[in-house]
Amino acid sequence: MGNEASAHANTFLPNTMDFGIFENMLQEPSVTPIFLPVEFLKAITDNFSKERELGKGGYGVVYKGMLQNGKMIAVKKLFEMQLEDDQFQNEVTYLIGVKHQNIVQLVGYCAESRWEATQVGEKYVMAETRTRLLCFEYLENNSLDKHLSAESCGLEWHIRYDIIRRVCSGLHYLHDECRIIHLDLKPQNILLDDHMMPKLADFGMSRLFGRQQSRIITRSRGGTFGYMAPEYITNGLITTKSDIFSLGIIIIELMTGHRKYPESSETPFEDFIENFVGDCKLEAQIGKNTKLYSVGNMFRASK
Repeated sequence: MGNEASAHANTFLPNTMDFGIFENMLQEPSVTPIFLPVEFLKAITDNFSKERELGKGGYGVVYKGMLQNGKMIAVKKLFEMQLEDDQFQNEVTYLIGVKHQNIVQLVGYCAESRWEATQVGEKYVMAETRTRLLCFEYLENNSLDKHLSAESCGLEWHIRYDIIRRVCSGLHYLHDECRIIHLDLKPQNILLDDHMMPKLADFGMSRLFGRQQSRIITRSRGGTFGYMAPEYITNGLITTKSDIFSLGIIIIELMTGHRKYPESSETPFEDFIENFVGDCKLEAQIGKNTKLYSVGNMFRASK
């Protein structure tokens, strides 16, 4: 693995750049995230090759970056057509200050621009090409959605309970310590390490809120349907409860293997709660676990 990364690094390594400096800085996970040049990120991802692709989302593609010593990092290359410098700067500044065992760790970032002459009709114009990347710790077990299915949830009950508990811990830290609302919490944005430790990821939609500010009205409706709170979809209202709603849907999936969330607003929500609590009773009897059933009962109490 290390030899492969070394060979690719030599392919893209400029003579004037010592990649060893960046490799050494990435060995210490507790350091402040560092600026990484795009040529270095090309080298460790084999020039962002298809073979290194880990996943693709609404904001960019994530690649596996392989350092010469075999260590790996996740490199998220943002789509240029959706690049907003304010949004990118916000995400970097949010993540630099976030330090929690249940939040994915930012290790580096890249923001480079260049101007090139581009032909438009019979004339040439100067056009700016921007490259924006975020680099994170690499987690072995992919995202939570890879471990969920409608037929069965293959995780042991104690693992599911522990995932819920730790996701709650990470979300509490974001809300109370960082004053951040995630806004796109879903299984695809919960990553798992080799010990099945969950870590919240992807803060591209996040918002900061002040000590006295708990309500934000926005005209944009970014997020993922099925996990977005009704007041956010309808009125653009954002509070910490927006994330709590998403958390509830994730708990449902972890407990039952599916969401069963009403697709129509005409479906009585009380019926959904009763059906869900009934599913929890059945799942708890099968799994002989009362902890998860008690979590499900919270939905009844919230009516």
